[in-house]
Amino acid sequence: MKKTEEFIEIDVLRLLKAVWQKIWAVILAAIIFGSATFGFTYLFIEPTYEAKTLLYVNNSNFSVGNTSFNISTSSLSAAQELVNTYIVILKARTSLNEIIEYAELNRSYTELQNMISAAPVNSTEIFEVVVTSTDPSESEKIANAIATLLPKRIAEIVDGSSVRVVDYAIVPTSRSGPSYAQNTFIGMVLGVLISMAIIIIRELFDVFVREEQYLSQTYPYPILAAIPNMRNSKSSGYYASDYSSSSNK
Repeated sequence: MKKTEEFIEIDVLRLLKAVWQKIWAVILAAIIFGSATFGFTYLFIEPTYEAKTLLYVNNSNFSVGNTSFNISTSSLSAAQELVNTYIVILKARTSLNEIIEYAELNRSYTELQNMISAAPVNSTEIFEVVVTSTDPSESEKIANAIATLLPKRIAEIVDGSSVRVVDYAIVPTSRSGPSYAQNTFIGMVLGVLISMAIIIIRELFDVFVREEQYLSQTYPYPILAAIPNMRNSKSSGYYASDYSSSSNK
C-alpha cells in the first residue's frame, strides 16, 4: 500500500497582498484596541507609587551562629551575597510583622511582602528598598519604617553587622505605574496581529478563484475564455454597453 504525501502550498505574496488590500482594517483595529487598552488602564487600574530608601552594608567581620566571616571591601561579589542575606531577613515574616506593628498598617505580612522589593545598587554594598503602594503616603511610611527597624533586626541575627541609612524615603509625587503608553502600544500591537490573523485565515479558506493567474499557475491547462467584470468596466465596449442596456430594460 503506497502512502501519498499531500502538500499545501501557501502563496506568501498573495497573503501579503490580501493584508495590504485590507490595511485600513488593520489600522482601524490598532486604533480600536489601543484606545480600549488605554481606557481600561485609565479607568480601572489604580495608579501605584514607589517610595525608596537606601541602606549601606558594612561588610567587615561578622558571624552567623558559630561561623565567622571576613569580607574584604574590595570583594563586590561577597558584598552582594551579604546584601542578599539582608534582603531575605527583611522579607521574613517576623520582620514584616514588626514593620506592620510599627507603622500601624492594616495589612497582612503576605500583602506587605508583595509590596516590597530590594536589590543591590550597581553591585555595591548599598542596597535599595522599594515600597510600591496605591497610596503615596503609605509607601513612604513603610519605606521609612524599614529604614528604622531593619538595622536593629539584622544586628539581632547577624553578629557584628552594621547597616546604616544612606537616604530616607520621601512621599512620591508622581505615579510609577501603570504605563499608559506601554499598555496602549501593547493594545495596538494586539489589534494589528489579530486583524492580520483574521485576514490571512479568511484568505487561506477562500475557495473562490478570483484571478486568471491562479489558474495558469495551479493547473497545466490553457484558459479558453474568461468572463469580464462588467460592473467595474470603464470602457464603452460591447460587454459594458450591452450589460448596461440590458439592465435598464
